[in-house]
Amino acid sequence: MSSIERNITVSFRHQVHFTEHVFAPLNPTLVDVLTEAEHHTQPKVLVVLDEGLGQARPALIAEIEHYFNTYTTRVKLVCPPLLVEGGERTKNSYFYVSSIHSEIDRFHMDRHSFVIAVGGGALLDMVGLAAATAHRGLRHIRIPTTTLSQDDSGVGVKNGINAFGKKNFIGTFAPPYGVINDFRMLDSLAPRDKRAGYVEAVKVGLIRDADFFRLIEADATRLRDFEPAAMQRLIYRSAELHLNHIATSGDPFENGSARPLDFGHWAAHKLEQLSEYRIPHGEAVAIGLALDVLYCRRIGFLDHHSAERIISLLETLGFDLFASELRHVDAENNLNILKGLEEFREHLGGLLTITLLRGIGQGFEVHDMDTNAVIASITELETRHHRRTGLSERVAS
Repeated sequence: MSSIERNITVSFRHQVHFTEHVFAPLNPTLVDVLTEAEHHTQPKVLVVLDEGLGQARPALIAEIEHYFNTYTTRVKLVCPPLLVEGGERTKNSYFYVSSIHSEIDRFHMDRHSFVIAVGGGALLDMVGLAAATAHRGLRHIRIPTTTLSQDDSGVGVKNGINAFGKKNFIGTFAPPYGVINDFRMLDSLAPRDKRAGYVEAVKVGLIRDADFFRLIEADATRLRDFEPAAMQRLIYRSAELHLNHIATSGDPFENGSARPLDFGHWAAHKLEQLSEYRIPHGEAVAIGLALDVLYCRRIGFLDHHSAERIISLLETLGFDLFASELRHVDAENNLNILKGLEEFREHLGGLLTITLLRGIGQGFEVHDMDTNAVIASITELETRHHRRTGLSERVAS
């Protein structure tokens, strides 16, 4: 027997830009990113737009077309923006990926062409998968339009769709060519969607940066009231911390069994599935964080004061921290939520690895969970929720 072995090092550049009015003709940010490469003098561009955003901002399609018409000597928009439904439904079928592949083929786009996704995290996931798999990878630009996608998912390197009842079962690791966060895209969001991204910022502060957690605490009422300056501070620092992890963790494509940035997510992913995605990702993560925080305190990892600070912050930001799906059981009367632990292990491969807290800003990993303590933490969440909502009802009456 003989063998040949070589180490292959691949370098990726990951750029995130922050701007306002990205499709204003006088804003060159997007066209400069599209034309910075030395290859094509006039790259082809396909734009995929979140249908809900298009409905909320009826002039946006015309704005996009006008923008590219302004720069016709530098870039070529191959067709009007494709409208695709956003939200988790867009990830529950391969149909949309295939339809984007069809457009890429129809307009003879090559590996130096660009696919731009404008929308929330679910749309970015799906379009990113389509871009990464056509011609084994077209250049992909993300323009996230929700708080959650601007401070977390949109600046990541993962793409995917759901299959076999499991979140992100089909997917790729493919860093986007560039990300452009346009803060004004958040203006048309409903309060629920503006709030959703806060939880990922809380998460990264909890496991990586106690000072950032304190900043969120200090800004909590301003964030609750959606003050733009406070939201921009949160988005920028959260995106920076997520990017730092991708660039410096040594495992950006998750070849190991750990996923530190998914603190609170083992339960969140299962909650989304159990609710048939009625519970959106951000709200599910808030519940998952609260559950794991109470578990950490109950098991002796986290002190009572720190746990209360975290739970109180999530409540102040406006999150409900209990869902009836936490109590759903299977035919053997076992809690379905606990199956999320095995599905989490399976998705990562190898040993179950869960990130927990020793303190604010101090994440660490464990390889098993005490299910009795998890169940007791669920009961505590439920009791707290009923006490809190009951008080609200009495005050309202």
